[in-house]
Amino acid sequence: MTNNNIGVLFDLDGVILDTEGIYSEFWGSIDAQFPTGVENFTEVIKGTCLDDILNTYFPKENHAEIIGILQDFQKNMPYRYFPHAIEWVKALHEAGIPMCIVTSSDEQKMEAVYEQHPEFRGFFHSVIVGEMVEHAKPAPDCFLLGAKLLGKDIADCYIFEDSINGLKAALASGGRVIALSTSNPPHMLADARLVIPSFEDFTVEKMLSI
Repeated sequence: MTNNNIGVLFDLDGVILDTEGIYSEFWGSIDAQFPTGVENFTEVIKGTCLDDILNTYFPKENHAEIIGILQDFQKNMPYRYFPHAIEWVKALHEAGIPMCIVTSSDEQKMEAVYEQHPEFRGFFHSVIVGEMVEHAKPAPDCFLLGAKLLGKDIADCYIFEDSINGLKAALASGGRVIALSTSNPPHMLADARLVIPSFEDFTVEKMLSI
């Protein structure tokens, strides 16, 4: 398979941005303010879109307040790149491989990311946010849309994910799934074609061999 035939789909948080720990602290504080009674709540919701979190765990009368708290938080939270992540993105960009971000985050959060990292949007053909799909992860819709926007067959797309719901969505899409053990231990990601701890020493050649 040549570089011209393939595409790459990236989840965002836990893959490119080192934000999962920050979000865990945030949702831990929300759980303290609006108790869910769910054991290990912050672990249970990893990779879950906001609508599903709200509708599953919180009374409707609390939704607007929680959304407001989250939006204020995301405006100023740090969006740090994982070590080696942006270098990997640049390597793919230089190899002429089209890429798409596929995230459950909303457009308002992405605007905050662009503000902190003005270079970010220029690397990607498209950025898919939660509002763009009817069914969130673990449904495969977002990845199928990503492949469509890249003009690629999903079977020719490599998908990088870290969360369990994201992994389920990626596998269900039929893409070539590579998992990062940044948020979960490797044994929980074993259904992926490959599990890596980070993008350090990862190359286009290694990816294409999978």
